Amino acid sequence: MTDGDPSRHDRVQRHPTPGTANSLGHWTSARHPLRVAINYVVVWLIRISPSLRLKRWLMRRLGVTVGNGVSWGLEATPDVFWPELITVEDHAIVGYDATILCHEFLQDEYRTGEVVVGERAMIGAGAIILPGVEIGAGASVAANSLVTRDVPPGETVAGVPATQMGDSSSASDDDTPHSVE
Repeated sequence: MTDGDPSRHDRVQRHPTPGTANSLGHWTSARHPLRVAINYVVVWLIRISPSLRLKRWLMRRLGVTVGNGVSWGLEATPDVFWPELITVEDHAIVGYDATILCHEFLQDEYRTGEVVVGERAMIGAGAIILPGVEIGAGASVAANSLVTRDVPPGETVAGVPATQMGDSSSASDDDTPHSVE
């Protein structure tokens, strides 16, 4: 991404909370507790089910936009508060224990933002995607990465926070193995 591109912060909605308690203390004003409880039970089923078909069906019941052929790994977690803000496009893969968050509770406000995982994108095991992030078509997120910015189509990111991986063809000669004759 360049400095001229919109960031996830431009796409998240800010919701100020009253009083001195932090915004998590006001979560019942943001979402109905019964809705969150139902979402939690359905998310638990999504996390433990080995059936991809059942996972896709359950996620659609939560309001997640799920494309054809989406693979959702065991223990992967969609946002419990605002799952309807998630879009996972055709044939994307969300790896084991990955988390897609569409909310963040802060001291004086909470924020919500859509997350889009593009067609044939891959999210590695244990990765965390923050609200407002767009992962482009064919992009890859390495395992255990924290994605705080958009990932352009076809790019690979890794790390905490996730940054673009270097092009493997640009490795210097010193990095390549030498044959012994």
